Amino acid sequence: MGTKPGERKLQILQTIAELLQDPKGERITTALLAKKLGVSEAALYRHFASKAQMYEGLIEFIETGFFSVINKICAEEQSGVKQAELIVAMLLGFAQKNRGLTRVLVGDALVNEDDRLQVRINQLLDRVEAALKQALRIAATNNELPSGEDAAAAANLCLCYVMGRWQLFVKSGFTREPMMQWPQQWPMLLAGCLSQPA
Repeated sequence: MGTKPGERKLQILQTIAELLQDPKGERITTALLAKKLGVSEAALYRHFASKAQMYEGLIEFIETGFFSVINKICAEEQSGVKQAELIVAMLLGFAQKNRGLTRVLVGDALVNEDDRLQVRINQLLDRVEAALKQALRIAATNNELPSGEDAAAAANLCLCYVMGRWQLFVKSGFTREPMMQWPQQWPMLLAGCLSQPA
């Protein structure tokens, strides 16, 4: 019995994500992917016009996952500080559960691929930063942050922290987990966001 087109597309994306979990980070070619799936390279191109399109599919999957959770957090949580905390924790937890996709997020898997893929990741990260900024603006409105606090700078600090944890995870061969020391580090990060310039 044949596989439905949508199922095969998903299977291709899942296989790329699995191959990306290898800490050695071998470059994924369509030949390697086809071999792993037990199909011809031509069969891959019936579902995706190019390898770049396959990576775009992974980025869309990440983006959909991130923003379905972010929207839920923002709808259910009144505290802006709590929203920011939950968003950062979600970003770290996602990486911990999705090693291969973390390599896409840090750009490691996109080296030697189409430049537009890194542009898409940058746009995704800009949207995440905007969500953090909105949460921190709510925190300022709710008097959870000192008046005059720079929400944009605080949001950028949170994003830089997340990206650093992702990078450490990938570069350590997935041994330095993103959630490691999170309970101790969030109060430090929050204190950094709350401190007023001298």
